[in-house]
Amino acid sequence: MSRLVMKFGGTSVADLERIRRVARLVAAEVATGKQVAVVVSAMSGKTNELVAWTDGAGRAAAGLPESDDEYDAVVASGEQVTAGLLAMTLRNMGHKARSFLGWQVPILTDEAHGRARIEEIPPENLEECFANGEIAVIAGFQGVTPNRRITTLGRGGSDTSAVAIAAAVKGDCDIYTDVDGVYTTDPRIESKARRLAKISYEEMLEMASLGAKVLQTRSVEMAMAHRVPVRVLSSFVEPGEAPGQGTIVCDEEEIMEKRIVSGVAYSRDEAKITLLGLPDHPGVSSQIFGRLAEANVNVDMIVQSRARSADTANMEFTVGKRDATRAVEIVQAAQKEIGFEAVAVNEDVAKVSVIGVGMRSHAGVAQSMFQALAEKNINIQVISTSEIKISVLIDAAYTELAVRALHAVYGLDQL
Repeated sequence: MSRLVMKFGGTSVADLERIRRVARLVAAEVATGKQVAVVVSAMSGKTNELVAWTDGAGRAAAGLPESDDEYDAVVASGEQVTAGLLAMTLRNMGHKARSFLGWQVPILTDEAHGRARIEEIPPENLEECFANGEIAVIAGFQGVTPNRRITTLGRGGSDTSAVAIAAAVKGDCDIYTDVDGVYTTDPRIESKARRLAKISYEEMLEMASLGAKVLQTRSVEMAMAHRVPVRVLSSFVEPGEAPGQGTIVCDEEEIMEKRIVSGVAYSRDEAKITLLGLPDHPGVSSQIFGRLAEANVNVDMIVQSRARSADTANMEFTVGKRDATRAVEIVQAAQKEIGFEAVAVNEDVAKVSVIGVGMRSHAGVAQSMFQALAEKNINIQVISTSEIKISVLIDAAYTELAVRALHAVYGLDQL
């Protein structure tokens, strides 16, 4: 008998009517003979409310860490409510169902509260649930440490919970969201965006990390590591209403005709930091980025160029906007030791990227990108590449124009 893990995000379970729709979708899968586990997020907005409550309890004012075991105990409660309500609704429809919290599965994690990583999911309790003909309704986003303290997996952690459970019970994984699949770009910017029938794990990982919000990055990493088939679907349909919809995230080998470029992603959550008059000798970059790493500031794009004066260089790198102030403070504190002349920050930038496994075997992808942007008079500030993606940093005012131009130049509106 096949097994399926169905995951529903906050907007899909935002109120009782939507929970009833989710229950009907689950019941339709059970009717096909599948053994089904369901992973749920907290109702839309609930986690933000719970986090605000922890702030109101004086966590920040007391100098407590951003996340600890009691913080996790509070913010994990939203998923508990949703799991119980969905299990109750399924029972009222005549199905055998029971809810599981993370510690009851158990989802075993490390002790990094607020950003825990899953270490193991023993499948025995879920196996017993399936053997009894029950639907397992599991609170996502949460787990338990070896000393039995509740942990949370970080924002978007319910996606990771679902993929990990699918790997543990050897099943497929359907991720239900407020969109009906993965698109070539954001349809709110480009009306000609097309839904992809299939996308490779590698492409989805790049798109998730570069701004696409459909799947959480860690969930894609886990799916790729354990080769879990993942399908992205919309929860805002009734069973059987839109057959064949969705996007399958799978091995590259399962995609018959590989596209040169599969999608265009963008992120406005970028800040560019510029260091001027940097001493141009070994060890300087290590000093700068070592300090940022110690402060858990993630650095993305980096470019260094020779300055006009001898033996000096200028360096630009990007961080997330929320880290920009802290990053500037960190490098300013080291200015005298390192010996650079000045630091500047620009938050009015955006990162636009093209992604596709076909880049591995086709030349001229970068040239097409740069030419398309040049024709729109869009200046490129920083460039970074990987085997299957090219990212550029541009003025934020040109984000939508750049996305539409690149979507057109690679023919993504004709898929």
